[in-house]
Amino acid sequence: MPLHRRLPAKGFTSVFNREKKATAVVNVGRLDGLEGTVDLAVLKEKGIVKGKGITRLKILGDGELNVALTVRANQFSKSATAKVKAAGGKAEVV
Repeated sequence: MPLHRRLPAKGFTSVFNREKKATAVVNVGRLDGLEGTVDLAVLKEKGIVKGKGITRLKILGDGELNVALTVRANQFSKSATAKVKAAGGKAEVV
């Protein structure tokens, strides 16, 4: 077997991995007990989002929302946007 196949591949970082940002995914049902404006900072403070280096937030539509909230996130699913608006709140893309 040639030497270049026997040595481990070290030191290569793909361009795609460098540009990838850590995204937290939260379902609408987890936002039900909150009040006012909800964004990534509030979710980190409440302990819903954990982890280092998380800079983006995506809201998915699983669960029910009974409180009118203003939700600020980088991405929303269609069902999440519909559920937030049906509860009387706003879905703002940051």
